Amino acid sequence: MILDGRLPGSIAQAAQVLAAGGLVAFPTETVYGLGADAGNDGAVGGIFAAKGRPSDHPLIVHVADAAAAERFAAQVPPVAQRLMQAFWPGPLTLILPRRPERGAAAAGGQDSIGLRCPAHPVAHALLLACAQCTPPVDGLAGPSANRFGRVSPTTAAHVASEFDDGLLVLDGGATPVGIESAIVDCSRGQPVLLRPGVLTRSQIEQACGERLWLPEEMPDAGPRASGTLESHYAPDAKVRLMDGKLMQTALDLLGPDAAAIAVYARSALRTRSPHYRRMPDDAVETARQLFAVLREFDAQGVKLIWVEAPPDAPEWDGVRDRLQRAAAS
Repeated sequence: MILDGRLPGSIAQAAQVLAAGGLVAFPTETVYGLGADAGNDGAVGGIFAAKGRPSDHPLIVHVADAAAAERFAAQVPPVAQRLMQAFWPGPLTLILPRRPERGAAAAGGQDSIGLRCPAHPVAHALLLACAQCTPPVDGLAGPSANRFGRVSPTTAAHVASEFDDGLLVLDGGATPVGIESAIVDCSRGQPVLLRPGVLTRSQIEQACGERLWLPEEMPDAGPRASGTLESHYAPDAKVRLMDGKLMQTALDLLGPDAAAIAVYARSALRTRSPHYRRMPDDAVETARQLFAVLREFDAQGVKLIWVEAPPDAPEWDGVRDRLQRAAAS
């Protein structure tokens, strides 16, 4: 059931469902999330069941503000406070030490928890309404509202295509960012970038005033985090990343047979494929449309998607990460 998320009545109805232990899909500025009361381990279990997601793969908890984050975090180190001030609300998730009594299921059983304050007005209104429930819902566990490992949804229609009609979906329009948040681990003494997003590494470093480490530079494995499995974000069709010149050569060799292949490329290619989409030269715009394009190709029934590899530039890190994981399936 899709409701207009701009209407107060829709927000109130969704908050009541969540307070009763149910699931609600809601928009954020990144992608649509499948939400449940993060403080109710039974409700959170419903997310894992609906998505077919392993229960030890942690979820991100959405909160209304930094004060609400402290209801789940045992401590908020200074570096995390600086990042909250710079980027919340916005597309940044912080991994923090978890209060032992809160959010065990959402954390996948770990002693750390991922927290984010979304910037989307519908998500914010929903969080505020949940906080007014009796008892209050302090945060929403909210992974992407799709089957586990598949392409994330950026519209309410995408969500409805993944689940049965019984799921309440708040429609907030197409998401403006289009890929999931960056994730920074602040639980180990120095900030570690676990997943890139539209925020660049240099932007995050400038805000936190410290070097941002990468997982491979750390002496231990660190906490598990959402969306960091090798294979993820995958459409039904097989994705192959290619250099633009190699792609043109392959299209020329295939001739008429190339019509069955979907192509998403920045280069102006000669192809007979009716499934050819130009990738924007801008990384932010590509992120905004990436998942919608992959879903569009799936809807067209193609079996193979050729994607021109993104440029080796920091602003493309988030798009490159999603495409590499989609191609790994």
